[in-house]
Amino acid sequence: MQFPTRFPAPSPRRLAAAGAVAAACVMALAGPAAAHVTVNPDEAEQGGYATVNVKVPNERDNASTVKLEVTFPADHPLASVMPQPVPGWDVKVTKTRLDKPLEVHGRKLDEVPSKITWTETDGGIEPGTFQQFPVSVGQLPEDVDRLVLKAVQTYSNKEVVRWIEEPVEGGEEPEHPAPVLKLVPPAEGEDGHGDGGDRAAGAADDDRDTGAAENAGSTENAGDAEDTAADAGDTSDTTARVLAVIGIAAGAGGIAFGVLAGRRRTT
Repeated sequence: MQFPTRFPAPSPRRLAAAGAVAAACVMALAGPAAAHVTVNPDEAEQGGYATVNVKVPNERDNASTVKLEVTFPADHPLASVMPQPVPGWDVKVTKTRLDKPLEVHGRKLDEVPSKITWTETDGGIEPGTFQQFPVSVGQLPEDVDRLVLKAVQTYSNKEVVRWIEEPVEGGEEPEHPAPVLKLVPPAEGEDGHGDGGDRAAGAADDDRDTGAAENAGSTENAGDAEDTAADAGDTSDTTARVLAVIGIAAGAGGIAFGVLAGRRRTT
């Protein structure tokens, strides 16, 4: 009867090599899913203004990101798109003329910002790093629940990655999903137009009024204290005078008594 051949146990070196290969495979599969171009925060209030950061990671080991283009939706135009300067990058805002003017705060706008382009001037986004590009946007639409901001990333080796695929709720994530800004109804009591600042200013006014009242009260209390101290001082002076008069009278009486006593002894 023949028994199965017994295979030698794998050496620690082979196990380590196999583990490294497996880890590399996992990272290769997980890498693209974790390195999208995104917006942060990814949520803002409908009808308001917001500042978001377009976060751009570098997915390549042998090239730097040298250009980024972000396009804003034409079906929901934004009246204001203001990029914050980023050191090492030139920025350009492209505008588009509208077929139908957009009315914002009583003004009609014939053209609106439609795209921002950042171009590196100092090396770009190097491998293993990321860059954030802050942008102030508004007035955000009130009749949709998200804005899709399509982005195009260009590398120093001329490779172009288009983050333009719109995610579908409940579906699988696209290979190159576009950044999405979710829009939610404003908080109760707010309309997204700076009520928070007005309330803060009102609170500051209340604090100033309260402080003034407290100061006035403190001044009145200080005056009452001074009056009380003055009354106490007057009372002390009167008492001292009375005691002095009594002392003088007592002294005079003693002297008179002594004189009379001396006369009697002489007689």
